Amino acid sequence: MKTELKGLSLGLALSLTAGAAEAEGTLALYNWGDYINPEILQKFTEETGIAVTLDTYSSNEEMLAKIQAGATGYDIVFPSVHMNDIMLKLGLLEKTGINEAPEFANIDPANLRSKEDPASEYCLPYAWGTVGIFYNEDVTGPITGWTDFFAIPEKTGGKITLLDDMREVLAIGLIMTGASVNSADPAEVQAATDYILAHKSGVSAFTYESMPMLTSGDIAAAHFFVGGNVFFTEMPNIKYIIPAEGGTMYQENICVLASAPNKDNARKFMEFYLKPEIAALNVAQQFNGTANVPARDLVPDFIKNNPSITVGAETLTRLHIFEDIAGALKFYDRAWNTIRTAQ
Repeated sequence: MKTELKGLSLGLALSLTAGAAEAEGTLALYNWGDYINPEILQKFTEETGIAVTLDTYSSNEEMLAKIQAGATGYDIVFPSVHMNDIMLKLGLLEKTGINEAPEFANIDPANLRSKEDPASEYCLPYAWGTVGIFYNEDVTGPITGWTDFFAIPEKTGGKITLLDDMREVLAIGLIMTGASVNSADPAEVQAATDYILAHKSGVSAFTYESMPMLTSGDIAAAHFFVGGNVFFTEMPNIKYIIPAEGGTMYQENICVLASAPNKDNARKFMEFYLKPEIAALNVAQQFNGTANVPARDLVPDFIKNNPSITVGAETLTRLHIFEDIAGALKFYDRAWNTIRTAQ
């Protein structure tokens, strides 16, 4: 997810400068791998003279651990909305007042999903998308959901992968056993664990690197973020579906760290991203959704008209979004360890 690839860890650093004579300071971003269009950063630097650097992470947990371990120098992070809430509770985020910016009126109230920041006084809703199944139809034939997905190895001999992500994997088990993806019930988490374990023998890997494997034909199907579509614009045999039984959606927000050394520049970046043409520029490369309502009319037709990317009301009823599960996290950690180590 993101040319949107939400889970890819690219280990890259990007530096954009406008020339020493014009420089107006710096801004350090810490974001999901390949999840922001570099053209946006270039335009921001050209407009403001602020030099931008970008480091990347592959999971919310990785980002939080680095910040809590004392990483300094970062100004902006892009947490999923439940991690936004966790970081607020931990006192790690700065109140920006971005909701008072004139162009904040562009933001869809439906994207104000933070429980701890319901008015967006701290963070700005940034991008959202779905997590579903990519599959090579030439190998698998048509599939509709998780039941078909887990049957692929036995039926066709094709390999499948799951994300290396605790909440996303357990969410499949929770959905398939009729529970909330935010369940705090140990029995429900155990049932979800048992569901995944019952199908683990057919899973070739837990990974964020599945899109190249699907492109090369090494696997037949993968659990992945909608932004993986960017790899397959010229491969009509690779399909993406939101599972019939239900799937997850994510939302990332732009947040300023309490420890940010360049808070004024961070606020300028948030205001810059409120421009519809800037938000649309990201969608055009990332194949995801935007919280910016006017930007939705500016995105390419092949994204706007793709029901797996621009999802309709009925599909939204099948999508679940993660919330902070607080003390129940220990059940999830234990379950994930069991899943990852079970033979």
